[in-house]
Amino acid sequence: MDSFKIYSQSDVLSFVNQRDGETKLGEKIDLYGISDSDPSSPVAISTYGLAQSNAKFVLLGIPEDIGVRANYGIGGAKNAWNATLKAFLNIQSNSFLQGDEILLLGHFEIEEPTDERIETLREKTAVIDKLVAPIIEKIISAGKIPIVIGGGHNNAFPIISGVSKAFSTAINVVNVDAHTDLRNIAEGRHSGNGFSNAIEQGFLGQYRIFGLHQNYLNEKISQQIQSSENINAVFFEDILMDDRNTTQLWVDFTADLPNPCGLEIDLDSIENVLSSAVSPSGFKLNDIRTILLDNKKPFSYLHICEGSVALADGREDVTTGKTIAYLISDFIKALRPHTYPQL
Repeated sequence: MDSFKIYSQSDVLSFVNQRDGETKLGEKIDLYGISDSDPSSPVAISTYGLAQSNAKFVLLGIPEDIGVRANYGIGGAKNAWNATLKAFLNIQSNSFLQGDEILLLGHFEIEEPTDERIETLREKTAVIDKLVAPIIEKIISAGKIPIVIGGGHNNAFPIISGVSKAFSTAINVVNVDAHTDLRNIAEGRHSGNGFSNAIEQGFLGQYRIFGLHQNYLNEKISQQIQSSENINAVFFEDILMDDRNTTQLWVDFTADLPNPCGLEIDLDSIENVLSSAVSPSGFKLNDIRTILLDNKKPFSYLHICEGSVALADGREDVTTGKTIAYLISDFIKALRPHTYPQL
């Protein structure tokens, strides 16, 4: 059955390479409170329980690629979470990032459908929506900032809806992505229509796409962007031709976006990072790191998705987890002095 696994100390330390004279993030990171002496004892995640932690950031994973496959994509995004944990929890705890700023909550355990038909995968994706949204709502209601590692970009929808419900208002989102993910909602749920569903249901106000590739924009969605007052995009091709650097373009594009505001990073926007839609053309990893390290905008959540260490077609890249770990740590380091007011 589908569930959420809350981590105990022993769960976390199983990822940590402990060494005399050094302290890793995994040895300092905060946990929700499962006892190692009785890890089977049922624990319900509550807003009150989350609020007891002094940590501002809550890290959790959605290791699934059902939504990707429901969008005719290549499976593999489900394996990024464990690889990310291994890399992230072994970062050195030091004055730049100590670890106690973060509560490591756990991950969703999602049962695979026995039927691989597209229709069944889309039905299951809708089930995942209902699992994810309430947890995100509780995290936001506790005054925390969720950092969600996917998984497919289908999970943008339940994240946005959970944040929106907690704030009791539509939120704004900026998405670093080669694609819009604004496909037809009548197709059923999948990784290609998370944002169109969020718009349709009133959870998403302004939607901005940074680095959209012209080659993968169909004419119908192009017309939708042009006719909408609430959807705006900067094409990657225009970024390539602009004299300004990527960071300045980013600041100009996002500066007037009102709070509450979320940040999405689809890893297919970064050159040669393994994903279902891996591309030889895209942002350099250090471009995105610079954007995050320079960030002063109080984003209410971060969602990093679509990455993989091993795709179903046999392609592999063991560095993906470390890539995501860099992005998480950069986001936290920059955002600590600039967090959005608690509820």
